[in-house]
Amino acid sequence: MASGNIIDGKAFAENLRARVADAVTSLKQEHGVTPGLAVVLVGEDPASQVYVRNKGKQTSACGMESFEHRLSVDTTQAALLELIAALNADDTVHGILVQLPLPDHIEEQAVIDAVDPEKDVDGFHVINTGRLATGAAAMVPCTPLGCLMMLEDRLGDLSGLEAVIVGRSNIVGKPMAALLMGANCTVTVAHSRTRDLPGVCRRADILVAAVGRPEMIRGDWIKPGATVIDVGINRIPAAEKGKMRLVGDVAFDEAAAVAGAITPVPGGVGPMTIAVLLRNTVIAACRQKGIAEPVI
Repeated sequence: MASGNIIDGKAFAENLRARVADAVTSLKQEHGVTPGLAVVLVGEDPASQVYVRNKGKQTSACGMESFEHRLSVDTTQAALLELIAALNADDTVHGILVQLPLPDHIEEQAVIDAVDPEKDVDGFHVINTGRLATGAAAMVPCTPLGCLMMLEDRLGDLSGLEAVIVGRSNIVGKPMAALLMGANCTVTVAHSRTRDLPGVCRRADILVAAVGRPEMIRGDWIKPGATVIDVGINRIPAAEKGKMRLVGDVAFDEAAAVAGAITPVPGGVGPMTIAVLLRNTVIAACRQKGIAEPVI
């Protein structure tokens, strides 16, 4: 497979961050507004710590204000909700992200519901999911929006294409379906109970894999020339004893031999997520301040 058919998420994310930085500079110079992103981490989950650290670095690198709140694992739900209420009321904070997963004693949905929908840069609040589903302006979840951006960059107009999404989560599958319908695709959402899943996948001009099962989607499930977006991040044992390696939900080598374009894992969808989070924070700041949104 030609390397030109591999969709480089790192390069795309770098370009997006540069556009975000330009928009931040304009907001500061023309309106005196510096977008601010608050990230809340409860506990010491190692993967979450890495994500939060990277978000903080990239937020600052784009010229935005970064506010980190690191809370102990035994923080009560009431204390967390109190912090969110304070961030909702803080005019210097335009975006709020509570890092998931949360400790077992805290109800995730209650926390998501507590974030001001206008500051919900994750796009998880029911008001934003409802707006997205009905085609209204919404804060859109970062991963599916990044996938849409890469698809439009690669394919241009998506109108009339048949899209299949494998996975129906609230974080990826459902918002991805709404975005692709908004782009005038014909959309099928498949899942674990779909009959003849390989046959359904073979219809797709665009196949989005977001099922959370390592290398589940095989090369002979791919329509020749299709564009494959692999959202999966799975750790499996490597050939070297005691080591782990990252793979997606798609058997990459098999699929790459058939697909017209494909995202690798790592280096595909993953890098886009934080870049889109920064983009969402700029959009949120503009909406809260009544400023025309830049095209980012």
